[in-house]
Amino acid sequence: MRTACVSIVLASAIAVAGCGPEGPNKADTGLVVGAVAGGLLGNTVGKGGGRVAATAIGAVVGGIVGSEIGRSLDRQDRMLAQQAEYAALERGSSGHVERWRNPDNGRYGEVIPSKPYRRGNVDCRDYTHKIYIDGRPQAMSGTACRNPDGTWSNVS
Repeated sequence: MRTACVSIVLASAIAVAGCGPEGPNKADTGLVVGAVAGGLLGNTVGKGGGRVAATAIGAVVGGIVGSEIGRSLDRQDRMLAQQAEYAALERGSSGHVERWRNPDNGRYGEVIPSKPYRRGNVDCRDYTHKIYIDGRPQAMSGTACRNPDGTWSNVS
């Protein structure tokens, strides 16, 4: 039953991404693919009642990492990056670096959140995520806002 609900939510995200006037661009596609992959990863990692929360966290944070950088990462890299992003957005101090490292392949990264602010009734944070692949940094910046259920969504 939960798998069906997760599938419906993720399929809806894909459908919404294609609703722009000129269809999805590369960034939109990367966001959706990352969200789907993160949601599926979260669903497989979560246990019992925590499975739904893990799926939501994976989908939200997976969308943030789901840009072109995500294609260079393996499953473990993405999971570590997602956990660091969520920790930075949820509990990180402004300007404080939240680091992650995959000991199996040497890839690592850091997420730096900015000061929280409000957009209307919603709490948001800008962030930068820098990922080092073979010692070369790749960075992306964006904005994530908190959903009513406490999860985070990428908004830019």
